[in-house]
Amino acid sequence: MLVVQRGGMPVSRRIDAVLFLVALVWGSSYLAAKTATGALPVTVVLFARYAISALACGALVASRRRRRDGWTRAEVRAGSLLGVTQAAVLALETYGVAHTSAGNAGLIISLTIVLTPALDRTASSRRLPGTFFLAAGLCVLAVGLLTAGSGLHALRLGDALVLAAAVVRAGHVALTGRLAARHRMDPLRLTSVQMVVGSALFLVPALTHLPGLTHSSAITWAQLVYLALFCSVFAFLAQTWAVQRTSASRASLLLGTEPIWAVAIGISLGGERLTVWAALGAVLMIAGTYWGQAIERTHRATTAKTVDELRSRPAPTPTGV
Repeated sequence: MLVVQRGGMPVSRRIDAVLFLVALVWGSSYLAAKTATGALPVTVVLFARYAISALACGALVASRRRRRDGWTRAEVRAGSLLGVTQAAVLALETYGVAHTSAGNAGLIISLTIVLTPALDRTASSRRLPGTFFLAAGLCVLAVGLLTAGSGLHALRLGDALVLAAAVVRAGHVALTGRLAARHRMDPLRLTSVQMVVGSALFLVPALTHLPGLTHSSAITWAQLVYLALFCSVFAFLAQTWAVQRTSASRASLLLGTEPIWAVAIGISLGGERLTVWAALGAVLMIAGTYWGQAIERTHRATTAKTVDELRSRPAPTPTGV
C-alpha cells in the first residue's frame, strides 16, 4: 500500500521528484564548474564552493527555533567521514572537468548507476534480482551511445579523473545509505558537517590563490554561488533526505538521469549539437532508469512483505524431553 502525504501525492513519488531535481541540478554543474575553473584555479573553486556552502548551512541551522539543534556524535562522525568522501568526489570531478568537456564529465560520471547497486548489493541482505542489472546494463549502453554521439573516443586525463570520481561517488552513495540506515540523522546538520570538513580540506591548497578570488567577475561569483547553494547545499540535503527514505540502489538509478540533463543543458546553453546516437542514448537512459526503478520498488515491497509474514508466524512449540 502506498503511503500518501498531505495533498494526495504518494511519498515515493515525492522522493522520486526530489532525486530527479537533484539530477537536473548536478547535470548543470559541469558547465558551471568548467567555466569557473577557466577563470580560477581548481582549488580556489573547490574552497569557495565549500566555504559558501558551510556559511549557508550554518545560517540555516542558526535560523531554527527548536531547542534541540545540537549536533549528535553520530552526525559528527558520519558527517566527517562523508565529508572526506564527498570532497574526494568533487576534487576528482572538478579537476576532471577542467581537462575534458562538460558533456564527457556528465556522461562518464553516470557509470555510478552501475557501481552503486553492485556495492549496495554486497553490503545489503536484500539481493536485487538480475533484471535490475539488465536495466543498469541498458543505462550503460545508453552512456555508450551518448558518448559516441558527443565524440568521446579515447580516455584522456580528465576522463580518467571523472571515471575515478564515479567509483568514489558510488562508494559515497552506498556509505550514505548504510549510515542513514544505522543512525537517524538530521540532513541539515549532517550536510553542514560535510561542508565544514570540505572547507578545511581545501583551505590550505587554495590559500596562495585566494587573493585572485576578490578580483573575479560577477559571472564567476554567480557560478560559485550556484555551485555552492544549489549543487552542494540543496543537492546534498535533498540526497541525504531521499536516501534516508529509499535505497541507495534506487537513488542511484534516479540520479543516473544526470547525464540527460547535462546533454540538454549543453545543447541549450553550451551550443552543443544533438546527434542521432545521442538522442537514442537519451531515450535508452530514461527507459533503463524507469525500468530499474520499477524493478527495485517491486523487489523492496516483496521483501518487506516476506519479512512481515515471517515475523507474524507463531514461534514453534518446543518438543523433546
